[in-house]
Amino acid sequence: MTTATTEETKNVPQDVKEPLKEAGDGQAEVNNKQETANDKKPAAAAPTDKDEKEAPAPVEQPPQPKFSVKKQSFEKDVVYLYQFSRTPVIPSMSPYCLKVETWLRLAGLKYENVDHKMKHRSKKGQLPFVELNGEEIADSTLVIKELSQKFGKDIDAALSQDQRNISHAMISMIENKLVWVITWWKTKTPENVIKGYKVNLQHALGTWVPNGVLNFFFKYSYSRRGLKKVKAQGIGVHKPEEILEFGQNDLKVLSDVLGDKLYFFGNEPTTLDVVAFANLAQLYFIDKEVECQLRDYLVDNFENLVEHTNRIKERCFPDWDDMCKNLDLNSHLPKPPPAEEKPKEDGDKKATENKTTEKEASKEPEEKSDAKKEGEKEPEDK
Repeated sequence: MTTATTEETKNVPQDVKEPLKEAGDGQAEVNNKQETANDKKPAAAAPTDKDEKEAPAPVEQPPQPKFSVKKQSFEKDVVYLYQFSRTPVIPSMSPYCLKVETWLRLAGLKYENVDHKMKHRSKKGQLPFVELNGEEIADSTLVIKELSQKFGKDIDAALSQDQRNISHAMISMIENKLVWVITWWKTKTPENVIKGYKVNLQHALGTWVPNGVLNFFFKYSYSRRGLKKVKAQGIGVHKPEEILEFGQNDLKVLSDVLGDKLYFFGNEPTTLDVVAFANLAQLYFIDKEVECQLRDYLVDNFENLVEHTNRIKERCFPDWDDMCKNLDLNSHLPKPPPAEEKPKEDGDKKATENKTTEKEASKEPEEKSDAKKEGEKEPEDK
C-alpha cells in the first residue's frame, strides 16, 4: 500500500503537497517518504531572478505610421514637388507649376522634383501638388501659404496692409483673367503649344508610342478639354479680338504698377512678382518662329515687364539653360563628387608602360638576330 501510494504521489507538485500534509498523519507519512526519495535525486534548479533578467519578454515595437502619400521613403522637411515635365523652352508650360517652383527657390527651401511622367494628380485632381513629411498639399496658392507658415518663409512680410491688398487684387487679375487668355490661345491652337514649347511628348510621358501618334491625340484631347474649360470660365464665349484685348489691358495694368522699379514693391521680389513671372514667362519664352499676338504685344510695348521676367529668371533659375537642354527636373540638386580613380589610372599607366618596355626589350634581340640572318643571306642572294 505504501509503495502504491508512493507511486501515485510521485509526480505531485510541491505546491499541491502542502495541502495534503494537513489531511492526516497517514498521508503525511507518505509525503515524508516521497520527500526522502526525492532528496536522493538531483532536484531541478528553480528559476532565479537572474534567469528572468537574462531572458526578458520581447518588447513590442510601436506600429509604423502609414502615410497616404505617393512617396513613402521621404526625407524629413524636404518638399517633394509633383509637376509637369520640362520642355526645351521653359521649365514648365504650366504657370501654376512654375509659380510653385519659383517660390520654392526664392524662399530657399530644400525641394526635390518627382519625375512621375505626368501620371499622378493630387487628391483634388490637380498639378502641381507637394508632399511634406507624409502630408499632401494641393493647389499652388495653398502650397505657398502652408509652406510659408511651416517654415516661416513669408516673402511678403515687409509689405504694408495696403500693399498686401494691391498684391491680392493684382494676383486675382492675373490668375482669373490673364491666365485664361493665355489658356485660350493654347487650346485654340494646340499645335502651337507643341511647336512653341518644343514639347517632346514621348519623353514627357515616358512612353514608346511614336511622337506623331501622341501629337495627334494631344491636339485632339487638349483642344477639346481646354476649350470646354475656357467656355465654362466665360472668356471662351467672346470673339478672338475681344479676348486679345482683355489680355492687352491686363498687361498694361501690370506695366503701370511695376513702373521703373526692380520689383512690384521695391528692391525685393514678393508673391506678386512670382505670379507675374510664372504667367509672363508662358508668353515671352514661346519660340519666336511661332505666331502669338499677345507675346508680340508684350515685347513691343512693355519693356519693363520683359526686363522683370528676365530678372526673376536670372535670380531664381541660374540653371535655366541646363535644365531646358537636358530636361532635368532636379538640376538644382548637388551632384555627388566623382569617384577618385586617378591613383588607379596612374598605376595602370605605369603598368602599361612597364609592359610596353618589356615587350620592346624582348623584341630587340629578335630584331638583331633577324638582321644578322638577313646579313648572312644577302651574299647568298647575290
